[in-house]
Amino acid sequence: MASWFVYVVACRDGSLYTGISTDVEARILRHNDGRGARYTRARRPVRLLYVERKRNRSNALRREAAIKLLSRAQKMELVGVVTS
Repeated sequence: MASWFVYVVACRDGSLYTGISTDVEARILRHNDGRGARYTRARRPVRLLYVERKRNRSNALRREAAIKLLSRAQKMELVGVVTS
């Protein structure tokens, strides 16, 4: 059974994108090739900030939804970026 991952990337415009994948490295390459999510196509390149492993797709989707509900400040804290 494959592990699923929740990830957060920083886009060129400073925005954050959260997604899930079984292969984060390949997914980041797809984002940067313009074959990833529609949101990231116009905001390339993206830079990986955070990865969290989950047991299954259902858990990954729930965590993705929870992260998307966080404020920007909370997301930055999650990924370990200090803001002042």
